[in-house]
Amino acid sequence: MNKVVLDPHRAIGDICDGSTIMMGGFGLCGIPENLIAALRDKGTKNLTIISNNAGIDDFGIGILLQQRQVKKMVSTYVGENRLFEELALKGELQLELIPQGTFAERIRAGGAGIGGFYTPTGFGTITANGKETRNWNDKDYVLEFPLRAEFAFVKAWRGDTTGNLVYRKTARNFNPMMATAANVTIAEVEELVEPGVLDPDLIHTPGIYVKRILQGSRYEKRIERRIVRTNHEG
Repeated sequence: MNKVVLDPHRAIGDICDGSTIMMGGFGLCGIPENLIAALRDKGTKNLTIISNNAGIDDFGIGILLQQRQVKKMVSTYVGENRLFEELALKGELQLELIPQGTFAERIRAGGAGIGGFYTPTGFGTITANGKETRNWNDKDYVLEFPLRAEFAFVKAWRGDTTGNLVYRKTARNFNPMMATAANVTIAEVEELVEPGVLDPDLIHTPGIYVKRILQGSRYEKRIERRIVRTNHEG
């Protein structure tokens, strides 16, 4: 089955106001740049975004925040976006912060059909407020529930026209699990190839999870925070 969509605007055409969308990547690495930009152009509002982070002020999810298109962020780390901080402190943006490991496992559980799981992470903190807790073998655990979304935007290095995906290095963070945890997964790739080109043993996301795929373009691949060691440092 050919799942190729010609451009990102067509790929996100059925996303409406109030949708919940997972967006893959880690920091600014492996983020679906083309799909995010298309969503900005479409002007869809009141979105709930599930993403490890919120981009930076003028890139990634940050461009959706600039247009006030996001109602709620479900994230683990948001420290590089001043606009995000402003909106959250003013009460103009809802925020659910989740420990990163718990965040990853909740998404994995959503894709695997797991109804819930217990983790020691967050016990005794505000993260556990209002949640069921249990004690086994003298260790306390918090009950967490899976995360799913209506749509997932994922970014891969290579993909074929049937939706099989291969990620590269850090871009593999969150993209594979999000691809399994949405009703409709839309993938953008740096290189789109015909079936049979990808080594079956190296495929990270099987095409069965991907509903639409497109060839991305003009990737900026920015660095979230550049730290350079001076010559006199050892």
